[in-house]
Amino acid sequence: MQYDFLIVGAGLSGTAAACELASHGSVLLVEAEATPGYHATGRSAALFTPHQGTPLVQAINRASAAFFANPPAEFTDHPMLSLRGGLTIAEPGHEHLLQDLLALSAPGREVHPIDVETALKLAPILRAERIGAAVHEPGVADIDVAALHQGYLRLLKHRGGTLVCGQRINALDHQGGLWTVRTPDAQFQARVIVNAAGAWADHVAALAGVLPIGLVPKRRTAIIVDGLPDLDTRAMPTVDFTATDAYFKPDGDRIMASLGDQDPVEAQDIRPDEWEIALLADWLQHETRLSFKRIGHSWAGLRSFVSDDSPVVGFDDAVPDFFWLAAQGGYGIMMAPTLGRAAAALARHQDLPVELMAQGIDAVDLCRSREATPATVRPDHAI
Repeated sequence: MQYDFLIVGAGLSGTAAACELASHGSVLLVEAEATPGYHATGRSAALFTPHQGTPLVQAINRASAAFFANPPAEFTDHPMLSLRGGLTIAEPGHEHLLQDLLALSAPGREVHPIDVETALKLAPILRAERIGAAVHEPGVADIDVAALHQGYLRLLKHRGGTLVCGQRINALDHQGGLWTVRTPDAQFQARVIVNAAGAWADHVAALAGVLPIGLVPKRRTAIIVDGLPDLDTRAMPTVDFTATDAYFKPDGDRIMASLGDQDPVEAQDIRPDEWEIALLADWLQHETRLSFKRIGHSWAGLRSFVSDDSPVVGFDDAVPDFFWLAAQGGYGIMMAPTLGRAAAALARHQDLPVELMAQGIDAVDLCRSREATPATVRPDHAI
């Protein structure tokens, strides 16, 4: 069967794009793994944090806020977001590092300076002597990633789209205006290929004879440990540290933590690094009142970047009908609603949706050749 659009990769961004495109043509979503969302989507810290990332990433996330607050009625039967709040700690001597974050405060996404006593009330497992200054972001929220992904998959099916799993692509050929996609046991044809293969996006491009975008997968290691036995931490905010990019947040009645490490690796089914686990456990016990001898769970995920740390969305400059949806740098969950709509518009040679243009985003800001044209998006547009 021929399709209008074949999307490679059933992570959240690929699934969102497939769902949006299914309203405009026939869609096939192809996943190499046995289940969709096995890699980055299934290993996300699952936070909506609108003040993180490059100015372009922040603008994309502001455009996503309306979807998260009011998803389509047929999408889900419960909220996508649960307010948690975010606390950013500047260790003694690093207080000045909070100024850039405070400057991003705006109506609806406020950032408040708070004193040490208030920070300790919000996150009582912190050590007072390790806090030089602190700010609070009440709008930071947990994302129900599973419900978000399932909502897109359900809507994709309702719109007539098709998902196939366990089909790892090993050849891509373009002739006569059609792509032929081959796996070890199947063959598909499509007019447009959407490359949403995550850390493997440059590998997929190479199969198609497309030059790479210089994608660098980076490993991030995380652990989960028990909280304090006499303290309920379930309502505690997520806590970031300015000097190290490390963070921790509640995971039920336990604590999930990461050093925010970004170790370049090859695209792979990534496993946690034992040395990073040891460093992380030591750091967590140094910065908090937690004391533990056993790590309940550890894992790692891949975050994929290009040189400017912003996503690449748009047709390739040299190869016809090959569309990039890649390099989301760990913010793919937050950006998925917006990038799904953006990809669906650009892949049909349409203008970007109005909510993106309202944030000052232009298609050239997303395309792979943007390094020759500085981005014009500014971080101070209103939602």
